[in-house]
Amino acid sequence: MNQNIRNIAIIAHVDHGKTTLVDQLLKEGGVYRANQQVEERAMDSMDLEREKGITIKAKNTSVHWHDKIINIVDTPGHADFGGEVERALRMVDGVLLVVDSYDGPQAQTRFVLRKALAHGLKVVIVINKIDRDNANPRKMYDKVLELLLELNADDEQFDAPVVYGSGRDGYMMFSLDDEKKDMTPLFQTILEHVPPPFAKPNDSFHMLVSNIDWSDYVGRIAVGKVLGGTVKVGDPVFVIRYSDGGKRVRARITKVIEFAGLNTTENDNAVAGNIVGLAGFDDIDIGDTLTADENGHALPFTQIDPPTLEMQFCVNDGPLVGTDGKLVTSRQLRERLFRELKTNVSIYIDDADRAGVYNVKARGAMQVAVLAETMRREGYEFCVSRPTVIEKRGENGERLEPYETVWIEVPDECVGAIMQNLANRKGQLTNMEKLPHSTMIEATITTRGLIGMEIDMVNATSGRGVMSHLFKEYGPYAGEVLTRITGTLIATEAGETTTYALVMCQERGKLFVSPGDKVYEGMIVGENPRNEDIAVNAVREKKLTNFRSQGEGVAAGLTPATKFSLERAIEYIAADELLEVTPHSLRLRKRILNNGERQKAAKQAKNAG
Repeated sequence: MNQNIRNIAIIAHVDHGKTTLVDQLLKEGGVYRANQQVEERAMDSMDLEREKGITIKAKNTSVHWHDKIINIVDTPGHADFGGEVERALRMVDGVLLVVDSYDGPQAQTRFVLRKALAHGLKVVIVINKIDRDNANPRKMYDKVLELLLELNADDEQFDAPVVYGSGRDGYMMFSLDDEKKDMTPLFQTILEHVPPPFAKPNDSFHMLVSNIDWSDYVGRIAVGKVLGGTVKVGDPVFVIRYSDGGKRVRARITKVIEFAGLNTTENDNAVAGNIVGLAGFDDIDIGDTLTADENGHALPFTQIDPPTLEMQFCVNDGPLVGTDGKLVTSRQLRERLFRELKTNVSIYIDDADRAGVYNVKARGAMQVAVLAETMRREGYEFCVSRPTVIEKRGENGERLEPYETVWIEVPDECVGAIMQNLANRKGQLTNMEKLPHSTMIEATITTRGLIGMEIDMVNATSGRGVMSHLFKEYGPYAGEVLTRITGTLIATEAGETTTYALVMCQERGKLFVSPGDKVYEGMIVGENPRNEDIAVNAVREKKLTNFRSQGEGVAAGLTPATKFSLERAIEYIAADELLEVTPHSLRLRKRILNNGERQKAAKQAKNAG
């Protein structure tokens, strides 16, 4: 064991302050110079992470405190990115469980803590944000203890030490009565209660690849904890391929990379117990084993929880294809999707039975939305379908589908609307708790019924509701679930929309397009309050006369169009619709664009049923 090293992961629910807490640890660990401008949420390095305010990818950093090295892995809090959490936990010996002192343990708190306990990791409880209005840190600590009991923590895990404080304001305390000074209590607690990494320095070198990084100079970098021995630049190693049935491939280490604050440094060697990056491989994947022993065995790799949702990515066959993105072909789309498998072990991709269509299976709609958003920013243009659940067959051949537990915190006056929505989606209420200024609703619902519910919740609460959910189990098929009760307004003509035409269209429903937008036949330009589709002409121009100028007096009556984010659009579309994704546009459309062909297909489906 290396007594000078501690390896920890920071785990928490979304928005409970993990990444801000890491900022403070970096600051007090001397990562920043005294006069250096400090960027908030420094670990959220992806543009998408900064925009959404969440962590998507697990990342490594390191802090030096009193001659000790504390390697920190910042993990996502959202259950859709659970694969990132599970990989991170393979590299560490303890976790900081960060809990908001007002919200308490939430859905993802339960998810990440259950994973940490299953790995036998030591837990340090951090009751964060004690400066919040109406914060109740003592009560929330009790709730964490209740959760530990519920998750069958052993005696040592249940007796986890606790510190209280504010990551944003930069102080931690052993007791709520202590002086609000700095982060020292947290550093001390980590060093006293998280054990040094279990490693065998006298064995030959071996390491499990838990993450993959990329450098334009050296290519793929294998990241993991050195479990035994040491490795130097120039050393020959064997790669035991996890995805290739244990096939052994020779390689030579060209670089040893250590994490230091927000940067990386090159070193001559890597010692047992440290988390490092190694370069020198033509191809390497998460789950592979690196060993200096020609007869060494593959290290066990934890199976990731299986996906519950499936979506189709397909080539864009709309009339506007290629006008925005440059990467539009089936080959380009396929290469990019399969490249994602190299670094994202929690999704599965395979070819569908139609050319240019690929099935993407994932843990949740947000995970797929992040992939789609990343691809559009890289210049790709494609279409995605509505998510469908992955069903199973039971022991007696019965049809099973995934169920989730959902927690919804809403203002008291909105409870009735949410309860009605849950009933429509065949959700079963399991608990309701009155909070100081809101109500917490807990229910069990099918994953199918959950799709699109967040949009309804935001509309019903005027954006004041908060929803989180967690996979529970596979259960009996619940029958038909109505998740969208509205129809659509479908464009019949191609061209640019006009104010004159849209004013008439909005009499039929809510608009999704603005004047001057390009539309085509079969594109969805709005929502009909009734559950039926209506064909509209959104490009009609006003006939000019000698008495009026074009558009006079018309624009004043036009309501601003509703614009969807990519994630919301994916949840909104129906089974017979697609979302066209390009670098600068999101267009909702019917799968079959031509109206005549669409009606013919609907009639055939009706006769077949």
